[in-house]
Parts: sequence; structure tokens; C-alpha cells
Amino acid sequence: MLPSEQPLNTNEQIQNLILESADFEDFLNELARFSAHQVAGDGDDALCGITLLRDRKAATIGWSSDSAREVDEIQYSLSQGPCLTAAEEEREVHVPDLLKENRWGPDYASAVASHGLRSVLSLPFNLQGEAKAALNLYSDVPHKFDEKAAAKARGYTREISQALRLAVRFSLHTDSAANLRATLESRTIIDIAVGIVMAQNRCSQQAAVQILTEASSNSNTKLRDIARSLVDSVGGSGTRTHYQEPSQRQSDQSA
Repeated sequence: MLPSEQPLNTNEQIQNLILESADFEDFLNELARFSAHQVAGDGDDALCGITLLRDRKAATIGWSSDSAREVDEIQYSLSQGPCLTAAEEEREVHVPDLLKENRWGPDYASAVASHGLRSVLSLPFNLQGEAKAALNLYSDVPHKFDEKAAAKARGYTREISQALRLAVRFSLHTDSAANLRATLESRTIIDIAVGIVMAQNRCSQQAAVQILTEASSNSNTKLRDIARSLVDSVGGSGTRTHYQEPSQRQSDQSA
């Protein structure tokens, strides 16, 4: 007789989410949906958003639904609210009933309550780095997140903190690669524009750079935009930079 399959623990379920997700954003949204189901209690789902604080900027990087993202963004527009407090101060924040809440002024509570929501629970993640994050749970039922639900949510955030920490590090790597690509593309356009100015004016490279810089300053236009306009006017089409991600280069070299 074959042994019955054991139910997957939280970490195993998170690993499956990573393997089954199409990309980084898809994983975070699936994580938010999974989180909402795991910690809502009483068999109900809550709304869930995952807030990330990095470089003094806040953003919802995963959401269980559009409504979850919208109510998170209310806090960002007001620069205050439970999820920002939970992430910044790395402490749990509970709002039993939004209709009786005034810690962040009347605007926050009334705006979130207008979405039909009544209670909020925000818990910090332990990311062990410069970035900070919080799990934000919303319910249309007042006093939804009692001590039993809060204890379950605390244990859950501890369990998935490592997975989120890895996801944020991956995000930082992706951002760095995107910034490098943008820098290389701008540099290529500027170099081509310098060459065009040198040919048109029969001048040195230094003089050509000075001409472009003065044109940028006089027109209050970014140098790369001045360069791109010049290149497009001469070539009639855009210019592309040959750039590959490190993983792609390694794949090409091994082929």
C-alpha cells in the first residue's frame, strides 16, 4: 500500500510558487494571493499587499487584487498609514476598525473605508538589509484580525521572510542590469552624435562635446535627448545598443 502524500508546509508551497511563476512580478502577486488566503482566518480571504521601502520610496510589489494595490497606494499618496509605519519602524500595526481610527488623521481612514474595508493588519518582514517591507492585510469585517489571526500572521511572515528577501535581492539585481543597459544605450547615442558633429564641423572630439553640451544647456534639454534627436535626423531611424544580460552572454559562449 502506497503511503499517503504529506501536505506541503509553507516553505515548500512558496518554493512551488517560485518554480511555477512566469517572472518576478508574477511570483510576488501569487505570494500576495497565497498570503491573503493563509492568514485571513475562518476560511475567508482578505485583501493583501506587500509594501517595499527602498531608497526612501514606497511601492506595492505584490498584490492579491487591484483593490489591494489601490488601498496601499492611498498611504503612499498621504505618506502615512499602517503599512508604512510597520515597514519603517519594523513593528506590527493593527487597526481594529477604520471608522474609529485617527492615528494617521481622518483622510487615511475615510479613504480606505470608502473601499468597503473596515480592519487592517500590517506586519514587518525581516529582510536583513537596507530595504524594508511589510505585509498588509485588509478585511471588510471590523475586528477581523483578532489575536489568533494576528499570531498566525506573525508566524507566517517569519516563515516567508527568507523567500521575500531573496526576491528583493533578485529585484535589486534586475534594476542594476536595467540601469546599466540604459546607461550604455545613452552612451552609444552620445558617442554617435559626437562623431556626427565632428564630421559636420571638422572639429575635435572635445569641441564636438562642447557644442552638444551648450545645445543641451541653451535648450534646457537632456544631453542624451539632444544626441538622439541629432542621430535620428541624420540616420532616419533609431540606434540600438548591443547589450546582453550576463546570463545570456554565458549561454552564448557555451553554445
